[in-house]
Amino acid sequence: MTTPRSEFLRVVQERGYMHQCTDWEALDKRLSEGPAAAYIGFDCTAESLHVGGLMQIMLLRWWQKTGNKPIVLMGGGTTRIGDPTGKDEARKMLTDEVIARNMAGIKKVFAKYLTFGDGAGDALMVNNADWLDQLNYIAFLRDYGKHFTINRMLTFDSVKLRLEREQPLTFLEFNYMILQGYDFAELWARHKCLLQMGGSDQWGNIVNGVELGRRVHQAELYGLTSPLLTTSSGVKMGKTLGGAVWLNADMLSAWEFWQYWRNTEDADVGRFLKLYTELPLDDIAKLEALQGAEINEAKKVLANEVTRLCHGEAAAREAAETARKTFEEGALSDNLPTVTIATAELAAGIPAFALFVRAGLVASNGEARRLIQGGGGKVNDVAIKDPAEMVGNGALKDGVIKLTAGKKRHTLVKPE
Repeated sequence: MTTPRSEFLRVVQERGYMHQCTDWEALDKRLSEGPAAAYIGFDCTAESLHVGGLMQIMLLRWWQKTGNKPIVLMGGGTTRIGDPTGKDEARKMLTDEVIARNMAGIKKVFAKYLTFGDGAGDALMVNNADWLDQLNYIAFLRDYGKHFTINRMLTFDSVKLRLEREQPLTFLEFNYMILQGYDFAELWARHKCLLQMGGSDQWGNIVNGVELGRRVHQAELYGLTSPLLTTSSGVKMGKTLGGAVWLNADMLSAWEFWQYWRNTEDADVGRFLKLYTELPLDDIAKLEALQGAEINEAKKVLANEVTRLCHGEAAAREAAETARKTFEEGALSDNLPTVTIATAELAAGIPAFALFVRAGLVASNGEARRLIQGGGGKVNDVAIKDPAEMVGNGALKDGVIKLTAGKKRHTLVKPE
């Protein structure tokens, strides 16, 4: 791969966003000639995106920072079908009301990363329901169906893997890749959008759109994918024992978000600093070179920078100060995650394993029992030996009970 002339592709190459590109040299030549529009699509399957989608948001942010126009495509239409990519079974069908609610929640995060407006380089948000809802089925099949062969579609991983596992793939889901390809062609026709980006699992769908645009509009379109990330220990990005790491503060507090990044594995610090922050590469190299306990300072920088982008400067500072008080001074902070339990219920006592589940520190009773039996569950900094031990009013200190899972995850329980 040649060293790119365009600033955006230099960022992609140097910071590790690159996985595949349909025509690297041609895209580089086009971008070196002037600004362009690119898009990434986001289906509305939950009320917030999680950390797994953050790399795509950062790609759009860098696209805009390098002088180009980002387009955020909300999948108001495609969410009704559900992307079969990476799934062994069909996604749950969502009502229009749920899709609308999810879309409203997802939209909140983009204003933190992108500048929207009417200018040439301002970000644009569109909804594919605006054109997909208007399609005439027969006309669509006649005009666009002829450009897709079943032979080719059966070679795509989203189809092939499902069939290899002998899991049913509905005709509804089979249409998803056609509609995503149509989205790209439509965005070219409406906004001269010449690049679609996405995770590496979207490669087949993106290539479909590139080819469709060429056949229908004689347009030179391009596709670029980023790697699907796991942590060094093999955990999928965006997932923890406590559940998804959401980007919206009403679904995950800024403190918990900060903690997720602070707990990054040592081997991942440099890579994550490149992908999820805007720190200069020279600064990242110095942080990445830290050894032993000093690597924790690099993790704090990572947590501060990622939280600042997602939740704002004030929230990042507050989370860092909460961590300092909790871990360095051993003090309680009002900013720690808090759950409330009815006074009468707490007075009667609650089994420790159940309380950890109620506090959101674990996902299930079984997980809670294993945590406690392994010595990782603490009440007021004292390890619990019996998962069934009753925890009640006698554990209150200064009006709260402090629960700890592992070394760094804390929640306060308050009676109400």
